[in-house]
Amino acid sequence: MRLTDFWRRMAEHFGSGYADTFARDHVMSELGGRTVHEALDAGWDAKTVWRAVCAAMEVPPERR
Repeated sequence: MRLTDFWRRMAEHFGSGYADTFARDHVMSELGGRTVHEALDAGWDAKTVWRAVCAAMEVPPERR
């Protein structure tokens, strides 16, 4: 998954204004105690991060 796809999905699910705030502030156990930005900066694959967000935030299957 490209980062552009990742951020598009984040904006679709959380709204364009909240997606970045969530990604900066929400620490997720699914990401090893990292935020989305920290995981991506550490080299995590965008698809893996998106799956973690989906699991943690119960993203409906049709939006995955």
